[in-house]
Amino acid sequence: MDAIAALKERLDRRSPSRVCEPDAWQAAVAVIVVPSAAGAPEMLFIKRAERAGDPWSGQMALPGGRKDDADDTLLGTALRETFEETGIVLPDTALLGELDDLFPNIKVLPSVVVRPFVFGLAERPVVTPNEEVAAHVWLGLDTLRIAGRRTEVEVRGSFRTVEAFVVGGHVIWGMTHRILLPFLDLTA
Repeated sequence: MDAIAALKERLDRRSPSRVCEPDAWQAAVAVIVVPSAAGAPEMLFIKRAERAGDPWSGQMALPGGRKDDADDTLLGTALRETFEETGIVLPDTALLGELDDLFPNIKVLPSVVVRPFVFGLAERPVVTPNEEVAAHVWLGLDTLRIAGRRTEVEVRGSFRTVEAFVVGGHVIWGMTHRILLPFLDLTA
């Protein structure tokens, strides 16, 4: 069984936890996984463009964003936001499952509940970033497993020491880091 099919099987066997915060925004992200010639699957990360007023400006993230009134579901949000930010059309058949909802740990961030959806594709799609995305990178899950460490990041003018994955010049921390921890356990 290949790694993507094994991941689907593991996701099918679990019930993701849900966060109920009636006053919080709802958001969704796409965890996009593809096979790799090097062995372990790879996943897509984006670097958010630097924008005034955006609390996640310049950070490494997963494609996704806030639910719009026009979105019927959070899955619809993940599909729409992924297409808008990366140009990737995720077919329904690519959905492998869902991860646990997350809520920010840092009190200065907006109140938002994020639902991650996991997608498996047969190969890397072409990424056509929009103005919200400064860059993108595909990182191997094996690389991420050994890239965990503590590092300093700047949050609204002050520095904090955080748990992160550091790969080259890319620092993946915060909610994206919290999404990845249990996800990497599922793929081990």
